Amino acid sequence: MAMTKEQLAARVKETAYLEGDFLLRSGRRSKFYLDKYLFETAPDILAEMGRRMGEFADDADVIAGPELGAVALAAAASMATGKPFAIVRKAKKDYATGKLIEGTPVEGKKVVLVEDIGTTAGAALEAAETLTAAGAKITRLVFAIDRMEGARENVESAGYEFNAILTAKDLGIK
Repeated sequence: MAMTKEQLAARVKETAYLEGDFLLRSGRRSKFYLDKYLFETAPDILAEMGRRMGEFADDADVIAGPELGAVALAAAASMATGKPFAIVRKAKKDYATGKLIEGTPVEGKKVVLVEDIGTTAGAALEAAETLTAAGAKITRLVFAIDRMEGARENVESAGYEFNAILTAKDLGIK
């Protein structure tokens, strides 16, 4: 059963919002943290995020997500749309196939890149570069949550379309 945006925001906040002193991937410190692993492992939230992210994949051939945080989101969007997904590694493995992109091949394909939390969008932009180098055409980037701390500006200045399912404002976070 689909949730309204307000219901989804309330579920994410009650499930994954933490207060304290946190060091973010961007190097910034924050008084709050949205624990993606808490909301991505709640089946109702994951299904709704996948459905909503899938709405941005209409013109894409493949849905991709950077490891580790966006893999569940990419899988959920894939199941919601019936489109295959790929996983973008941060670094090549030094064993087996040694691929940077696992799963569905992306060369010559239109790809929507999904990501969990956008602060500065550094990890998402690195994944977009990896996909582009592999011959993919990125149609857009879709974040589960935009912290409203520069991710949009960085994605758009890199030449990509930015989308977010929820923002910090939607969650009532200032």
